[in-house]
Amino acid sequence: MGLGFMIGVFGVLILSHAAYSTIQYRGLLKIMEEEFSGPPMNVVLELLLGFFFCIWAALTVPGNFLSIHPESEENRLSEVDAVFHSYKFGGKKAYLGEG
Repeated sequence: MGLGFMIGVFGVLILSHAAYSTIQYRGLLKIMEEEFSGPPMNVVLELLLGFFFCIWAALTVPGNFLSIHPESEENRLSEVDAVFHSYKFGGKKAYLGEG
């Protein structure tokens, strides 16, 4: 597991803690018979920090993007892919009702 994945897990834990803190805060307000106007500032900061960590991990963990240009070497079809891109495989019979 890389650093990015661990930061993503840490971000999810921070978001979970912020949700738990908000629920606990609302319960405290019910006991004190006060109205809920919004989460406390430390919960808002936790949400922003956890969101930042999760977004950062989501952008770094998957790795490098591949090229989408048709001339790129990364987009060449293998023999297996070429079979499914032709109209001579068995799916044609199933689709057209032949058989």
